[in-house]
Amino acid sequence: MGRPPKGEENSCAILLAAGSGSRFRASPTTAGPDGPASPTHKLQALLRGRPVYRWALDAVLEAGLDHIVVVTGAAELDLPHTVHRVHIPRWAEGQATSLLVGLAEAQRLGADAVVVCLGDQPFITPTAWRAVAASPSAIAVATYSGVRGNPVLLRRTIWSLLPTAGDQGARSLMALRPELVADVACDGSPADIDTMEDLQQWNSSTNSP
Repeated sequence: MGRPPKGEENSCAILLAAGSGSRFRASPTTAGPDGPASPTHKLQALLRGRPVYRWALDAVLEAGLDHIVVVTGAAELDLPHTVHRVHIPRWAEGQATSLLVGLAEAQRLGADAVVVCLGDQPFITPTAWRAVAASPSAIAVATYSGVRGNPVLLRRTIWSLLPTAGDQGARSLMALRPELVADVACDGSPADIDTMEDLQQWNSSTNSP
């Protein structure tokens, strides 16, 4: 399950951005004086002047992998023409379904490996993407101060082992086959934007976590 010879590998980033973001809504503590804020998908919400998903996407673009696939669903996202958009009407079926759709597109593009992250994680750095992509392991996962997070590298040799349903993505396979997994220490942070409170916290801070 080693990687192809140096210089011959075709790498593909997959950004999963299809979910509903159902936890992102105004609460009594976040609503304005005129009542709850108008509903906005968390990926479209502004973080320090940019939509949340653009932070994640811009890091991927800077990382320089061969292809970028963005799996969309519940939210309309404005993507550059260099990105391969895959829309999934069945986004409510869970993360595993979104991942399989992304893998199918990566296979069509001839990818030997994919590096997967989530669209609501704005503080994943380009160096983290590159460090995980450079691992020779069948599965590699970014760690932050020893704690596993995203992105995750999945080589083509293990794609058939991934779950086909549910919201686990690659986590269940990593638990079942720990011998396939390597940890990669990364900079940045895997913090995500799940709630309006998360967004307000980071908008009120000038520092990344």
